This record gives sequence, structure tokens and C-alpha cells, in this order.
Amino acid sequence: MAYFAKINSNGIVIQVKSIANEVLEDSNGNEIEQKGIDFLNNLRGQANWVQCSYNKTFRKNYPGVGFTYDSTRDAFIPPKPYNSWVLNETTCTWESPVPMPTDSVYNWDDTNQQWVLAKAFVTPSNA
Repeated sequence: MAYFAKINSNGIVIQVKSIANEVLEDSNGNEIEQKGIDFLNNLRGQANWVQCSYNKTFRKNYPGVGFTYDSTRDAFIPPKPYNSWVLNETTCTWESPVPMPTDSVYNWDDTNQQWVLAKAFVTPSNA
């Protein structure tokens, strides 16, 4: 399958669609992004479609609704989760200013800019 993100005028992903790989192939079996864009525009009306990779082999990240397509970086960037997080220019993902500990499950506390041990979810014994 080939995947395409529909991008609005602000660069925000508003939809992701899949189409058969064969739709993109030229007479030599090479995949051509424009063929997929033309197919989707004929099927769904004119829009700005950008091919994406489910396996993240190009354009950095597989997008979802709300991601941004940055044409300068040629990458999909997820929404920023917290004000204090910074964009990793290599991966185009957001990173906390403090690395997350690996010994348990933690939640980010943006006010105090630290990782806080997550409370365990406990179910009632008589459920």
C-alpha cells in the first residue's frame, strides 16, 4: 500500500489515505508520487496530497491528523506535546528537556519540567 496525507493551506494534515502501489507505477514499475497525487485528485477532488511512509523510510514520520508537513524539512512533524519540548532536527520529533528515566513508567510535568513516576492503575478486587 502507498499512503498519502491531505494537507490544508496551513500545512496541517487533515486526512491520510492509502491506495494500491500499482496506482503509482509507471510502465517500468517505478513508483511515481505524482501518479498517486493525480489519482487522489481525480477520485476526491483537487487537494494538496503528499506521499508518506508507514515505515518512516522517508519524510521522517508517518503522519496522523494534526501533524504538520514542513516542506523545508520535507518531513511530517507531530503536534508539540508540551511547551518546553524542543524539536529534534534529525528525527523531526519532539524531545523533553530532561531525558525520561527508563526504570519505570513516567509522565511529563511541564510546570516543573521533570518526569514524575506514573501512578499504577488499580482495579477493585470485587470488579
